[in-house]
Amino acid sequence: MTKVVVSNGNIDGALKKFKAKVARSGVPSEIKKRKHYSKPGVKRREAKKEMIKNAHKHKNN
Repeated sequence: MTKVVVSNGNIDGALKKFKAKVARSGVPSEIKKRKHYSKPGVKRREAKKEMIKNAHKHKNN
């Protein structure tokens, strides 16, 4: 469980830190993945497409 201590009543700063911690832990992306079932073949296809996209990004730099 993610915890953030509020110091000096600064709720906005604490909320910002909390959101950053949650994002780093990978919870939002996990929720997005589990929202619906995708067949194994579709997963492989999307992973392959993602790898090609990343290869193109890194090749140009």
